[in-house]
Amino acid sequence: MDASALVDATLEGDRLALARILTAVENRTPVAEAALRRLYPLAGKAHLVGITGPPGSGKSTLVSALIGAARTAGRAVAVVAVDPSSPITGGALLGDRVRMQSYATDRDVFIRSMASRGHAGGLASTSTAAAAVLDAAGFDLILIETVGTGQSEVEVAAAADTTVVLEAPEMGDEVQAIKAGLLEVADIVVVNKGDRPGAQRTASQLRAMLVAVGRAGVRQTGHPRATASAAELAAAERPRPKEPEVLVTTATTGDGIPELLATLDRHRARGRAAGGTPARLARAEAQVWAILADRLRADLRAPSYRAATDALLGRVASHEVDPFSAADALLAGLRPEKSP
Repeated sequence: MDASALVDATLEGDRLALARILTAVENRTPVAEAALRRLYPLAGKAHLVGITGPPGSGKSTLVSALIGAARTAGRAVAVVAVDPSSPITGGALLGDRVRMQSYATDRDVFIRSMASRGHAGGLASTSTAAAAVLDAAGFDLILIETVGTGQSEVEVAAAADTTVVLEAPEMGDEVQAIKAGLLEVADIVVVNKGDRPGAQRTASQLRAMLVAVGRAGVRQTGHPRATASAAELAAAERPRPKEPEVLVTTATTGDGIPELLATLDRHRARGRAAGGTPARLARAEAQVWAILADRLRADLRAPSYRAATDALLGRVASHEVDPFSAADALLAGLRPEKSP
């Protein structure tokens, strides 16, 4: 089935066709590009919610609980779960699908695990494109769950309309989260596992920390501007509430989940009232920069350049040439009119 037929079937509600387009998106095939050229103009209506936080904070359990609350309200929900890549195959480990099997027969729930493919932030560049496909397919709420490792998790803020950061009580992660820049990009902070001792205390500590951060006007994301990626810069430049709301939930029992969904809806309404421009511009910048990087890399690996590229990379590996000079030389090769 070609891209046009897949798009037509997807827009008619064919979930198998939707899955095939998402596979093409993940593999970055010509079918994906052709499909996105048609689907992207139809997107822009869904609420994209990024969910991140340290391992063990209960992200997948929270996502499952949010799905249940949204379905109770009659809303169609999609999940893009960015899993760690297999070091052998590069594929996703599919752990999130295993945890969400109770929704497997619900046509208004679509869950897709995608491999991070070694991306520094755990948020594969294809995840944003996948969200656009799901948006065009008619899903009202799209949850983007990230791996939850490393400081670059702030990139989720560039892909989402609303960023939710999870913390767990008594894990000592509050200060680490601030160091990693997670709390600085949060629209909503959730202390999950609220049935554990110390949950309310952790929430109070986080509120106090966020007030202090807001008053200080701190905008560091842990990445010097000169070395930050386009997505990191876009995330850092998005306007953020000075004091994000802090909620307490227990995803395993559903406590606090309706309140979280209501808070997400309020944030969505505020964004729409404000035009949603900063978040959408950040997302557009991250997408376009990622495509430019992919195309530049593809050009440099084309047969006409591959030998020269590999030779120059070998010289960098042997420390004969520094990486900056190598990058300049590669760019000059693609743009001879710019050469000195």
